[in-house]
Amino acid sequence: MPFAAITYDIKGGYEDEVAAVFADYKRPEAAVVPDAGGGTRIVATAVFIRDSLLVRTIEYEGDLEEMARFMAAQPGVQELERKLAPYLNKPRNTATVEGFMETFKTNLLRTVLQLSAPRPSA
Repeated sequence: MPFAAITYDIKGGYEDEVAAVFADYKRPEAAVVPDAGGGTRIVATAVFIRDSLLVRTIEYEGDLEEMARFMAAQPGVQELERKLAPYLNKPRNTATVEGFMETFKTNLLRTVLQLSAPRPSA
């Protein structure tokens, strides 16, 4: 399963406040992206921070753009983006789906290497 990683440019010295914002994050009610034929879903997510760099990783199945579009419309994601705004060095245009998609693409890190152990078949 592929991973995606996006960055956030955080003001230095606010690591604990930003961690608290993520601690209150409400994940989407469904991991499967509707209208994607059941082939796109969010498997896992993790967030890492050091100084002014925050990286959010997302393990997913299916289409990355469908997954990002799904996330853009989630109330918990919208709330998270609003709460993070005071701690960002540069504003992120995430209030609309189109703005979220552009921000997602701009902050998406290029995958250089991904290795996984074989997973047991179901």
